[in-house]
Amino acid sequence: MAVSYKDLGLVNSREMFKKAMAGHYAIPAFNFNNMEQLQAIIQACTENESPVILQVSKGARQYANQTLLRYMAQGAVEYSREISNGKGPIPIVLHLDHGDSFELCKSCIDFGFSSVMIDGSALPYDENVALTKKVVEYAHPRDVTVEGELGVLAGVEDEVSAAESHYTKPEQVVDFVTKTGVDSLAISIGTSHGAYKFTPEQCTVDPKTGRLVPPPLAFDILKAIEKELPGFPIVLHGASSVPQEEVDIINKYGGALKAAVGIPEEQLREAAKSAVCKINIDSDSRLAMTAGVRKVFAEKPAEFDPRKYLGPARDRMKAMYTHKVINVLGSAGHAYDK
Repeated sequence: MAVSYKDLGLVNSREMFKKAMAGHYAIPAFNFNNMEQLQAIIQACTENESPVILQVSKGARQYANQTLLRYMAQGAVEYSREISNGKGPIPIVLHLDHGDSFELCKSCIDFGFSSVMIDGSALPYDENVALTKKVVEYAHPRDVTVEGELGVLAGVEDEVSAAESHYTKPEQVVDFVTKTGVDSLAISIGTSHGAYKFTPEQCTVDPKTGRLVPPPLAFDILKAIEKELPGFPIVLHGASSVPQEEVDIINKYGGALKAAVGIPEEQLREAAKSAVCKINIDSDSRLAMTAGVRKVFAEKPAEFDPRKYLGPARDRMKAMYTHKVINVLGSAGHAYDK
């Protein structure tokens, strides 16, 4: 039996995106797979009064179980209410990240998701349009919002993989949005999935720090897309900044993350002031969690209570999410905007 997201206390992304574009900030779209990630997200966003999109990939849904996920999302709303000092829960979207078929999107909608992404970006253009339109036609009568994608991001994350990127073509965006009826559009302007977003050959070296500096995002393409689609919600995938302090801790305590490079946060802040109203972050959470776990294992090798190593990992993730909503996305303080 189908469940409506509204019965779980969730919202879709429509009003969220309108407010974000008007306020020149971006909504955090944080992926989660387990309880500690979810706790950290809800604590950071509720305490800093930021709306949030809880993202679940196809792989995460299989890992966590679709029924458990539904109740975790409902629990997230009630947890936010509990710690909100009487203000009520922050707006929370449950979103399918990189849905790869109509059947998967339909299943998520029927299980209480309030937003879905259908990613047909690797298909020929007309097939992408047809698949996206089919999902929209199922979702909209149920008041579920749909994200489509044009352009291909390089990198690997969960089951999403591409060897090279293809920038979004601004001349296609109006036709795609008009024919499909999507509510938001994920574009490719140089972001990339995973912790290894760029090869060393693509980067320059900062002479002061010796660290790799990635090539800048293609803001000219973003501006061209904004000109074609004024006021339309744009999404950036693969936008983790890969904090070097987390990478350094992982490597210090036995890890082997060499040449992991992310998107500079100042570029993401610039993007968040434009029509980009949703920015996806996953790898940074994984890095913070792994750093926390490795540190405990190295310093306390006799420890075997999961709470004693997952608790510190949760604290590191919360600090990272807090930093993102305040300093990078600018969404802090906007949860209760009218």
